[in-house]
Amino acid sequence: MSTRLAGADKASSTEASLYDEKVPVDDEKAPPLAVAVESRTASGLSLWSHWRRRGRDLDAIATQPSVFDDPATLEAYRPPPQYENAHRFDPKARWTYREEQRVVRKMNWRIALWACIMFFALDLDRGNISQANSDNFLDDLNLTTNDFNLGNTIFRLTFLCAELPSQLISKRVGPDVWIPMQMVLWSTVSFAQFWLKGRSSFLACRALLGFMQGGFIPDVVLYLSYFFTKTELPIRLAFFWISNYVSDIVSAFLATGILRLRGVNGKEGWRYLFLIEGLVTLGVGIASWFLMPAGPTQTKAWYRPNGWFNEREEVIMVNRILRDDPSKSDMHNREGLSIKMIFQALQDWRMWPIYILGIVHQIPVGPPQTYLTLSLRNLGFNTTETNLLSIPSTVIGMMMLLGTSYFAEIVNSRVAATVILQLWALPLLVALYTFNAQTSQWVYFAVVTLVTGYPYVHPIQVAWASRNSYSVRTRTVSASVYNMFVQAGAIVYANIYRKDDKPLYKRGNRILIAITSMNIVLYILTFFFYRTLNHRREKIWNSWSGKEQKEYVETTKDEGNKRLDFRFAY
Repeated sequence: MSTRLAGADKASSTEASLYDEKVPVDDEKAPPLAVAVESRTASGLSLWSHWRRRGRDLDAIATQPSVFDDPATLEAYRPPPQYENAHRFDPKARWTYREEQRVVRKMNWRIALWACIMFFALDLDRGNISQANSDNFLDDLNLTTNDFNLGNTIFRLTFLCAELPSQLISKRVGPDVWIPMQMVLWSTVSFAQFWLKGRSSFLACRALLGFMQGGFIPDVVLYLSYFFTKTELPIRLAFFWISNYVSDIVSAFLATGILRLRGVNGKEGWRYLFLIEGLVTLGVGIASWFLMPAGPTQTKAWYRPNGWFNEREEVIMVNRILRDDPSKSDMHNREGLSIKMIFQALQDWRMWPIYILGIVHQIPVGPPQTYLTLSLRNLGFNTTETNLLSIPSTVIGMMMLLGTSYFAEIVNSRVAATVILQLWALPLLVALYTFNAQTSQWVYFAVVTLVTGYPYVHPIQVAWASRNSYSVRTRTVSASVYNMFVQAGAIVYANIYRKDDKPLYKRGNRILIAITSMNIVLYILTFFFYRTLNHRREKIWNSWSGKEQKEYVETTKDEGNKRLDFRFAY
């Protein structure tokens, strides 16, 4: 049963007449005010309750109660005329579960699936440096591991610097225009690595790749939020990141074959790896121009005259999104952000705990993952064996990603789901620290495989940041800022394993153990931070009369997560 928020016990008689017994709302009477929207997502429609209702009547009304059912709050939350989907908004719209499932299924195949394919292409270009390492990439270019670290640092730094500018461009021109453009640009640089000559060209390509790929992930997350509700987005982001793992597996097999081209035309195998995979990504980027509609009601084009959705389906898509989160109509999907909006979003100290977790959460597992192929080569495995032995950690990581995403929905706790990464890494890092030169290569392989097959909680934290933003303008900035902090963490862990500490990296692993222990404490503090904020707001809200609550909803100038009727997820 979901946790009710402010006003949850004040359902109106109008609402009761609109929603009869055929409408399940988590076994609770739904609140009529703004918090009604948030009460359903603060705890979330968990997968557990979804499974529990699998036997429901598909022809029952699926329309969920919201602020649009009360005439007083309807006008306060009515989408403005400039909202691109305003012509499909209808507060009286009703639809069945059967209709809703059909629409969601269409969005899964036509929107979410292509997002996964684009991310697959991104990681193909972003991660092939690891396969190149198994083919004597560093020796061929006369590079050291410190040069490799510097290249990764530059990549992360330019990736970080591009995050916010990319998101602002995407918000102005639309992700359906900007994302394909990004893909074409970075794929060109990627296949151009075929002509690398030494340290300078290596570092230059790392910088260009980072700058052109930066912003892609928050751009896609923003794009997906146009189509899916807050309770639907996390699991789709999980599959979005699963494409990352699929890319790692596919690229390992591709590399096993492509790297055998070493010697053809006097060229090294890794050159052909960059060339072939870069051209594949270029093809995906060009196709994205035609396969990314601007929004739910903007799927028609000269090459798609009938669009993907009919009028009825567009009505369902738009109204289910707004009933889930009325703030999504705050801005047009081609409306840019002003400097003032950006500054206000950055000042939102309520988001800072999630940003801090973004920096530190992946540091414990980052260095072992980055050095996986190099470590396997140092253990005596050849190129083919190294690429194939990197696959088990990817498979484990993919299963852990799905598991933690479902776990987050079932327990309805972001902290409980995301701290799992730290609890997973700590004993394994301690084991790595105890290894010596006599340790069996297979024992080392087993432990480092488990470390690099860690529970990937980044998708949960991305959705968490989006959920706690609660406005388009804040969500636009917070997605970029969060990813900037993640890249900052990547810059940190790219320099923890150093040349003078190889091959066992004792000092580096000692640092990782200390950071992991600190992270566990930070997650606990974040839990109490958001719980305290919610309790304070609950106390203020409950001290008001129904009239005062209603007046606040109609007249407040508070926006986003500053609203007293908003509750943070934790």
